[in-house]
Amino acid sequence: MRLTELLVAIAICQRGVEHLGRETWLFGTQMGLAALLLAGYGQPWVISALWFSGLWQLHRFDGPYNGGSDKMVLLVLTCLLVAHWAPAFGGVALGYLAVQLTLSYLVSGWVKLRSAEWRHGNALAAVFMYSAYPTSEALRSLARRRTLMKYASLGVIAFEVLFAFSLMHPASLFFALSLAFVFHLANAVLFGLNRFVWAWLSAFPALVWFQSELLI
Repeated sequence: MRLTELLVAIAICQRGVEHLGRETWLFGTQMGLAALLLAGYGQPWVISALWFSGLWQLHRFDGPYNGGSDKMVLLVLTCLLVAHWAPAFGGVALGYLAVQLTLSYLVSGWVKLRSAEWRHGNALAAVFMYSAYPTSEALRSLARRRTLMKYASLGVIAFEVLFAFSLMHPASLFFALSLAFVFHLANAVLFGLNRFVWAWLSAFPALVWFQSELLI
């Protein structure tokens, strides 16, 4: 739980730093609360405040401000909230977080697997070609390397679909989580999805704990 708190606090701080000068009252408050969480001060109350500010953020921006990363941060905060205020259900909450993390890869991979555009690499090529994030023509030129796009797509699909099988052994989970970290880091470098790195990383400890419980 403590490691989860530290990682989600870093995710919230990163989000706040990106918004200095914009919506400062909201993101500045969240950064202050995250700093208290990093220091280990009043975790139940601080997490509660972060959770309510997350709900207000949904209202303020009429939904998740940054899509998946904001959803994951709020999910982690929700599970931590339950674990702190209802310790009897703490294991259930952390287990739920672990299952949702696993499903985030499995469902995404299954959708891609069913899509001919993803299997043939056309969808990934379109991401490189038309995305607003790539900052250089060198990156966009990768879209023309069709063989690379095809095998990169198949690699992503295989990783996401097979991720759940990593729960069978601690070594396989360590390998899968390492791949997941590299995957999110690559998305941050190539497409600017930098908030996903810390948001998803904050859920990793719950999955490691969950597997240890499964193997007892």
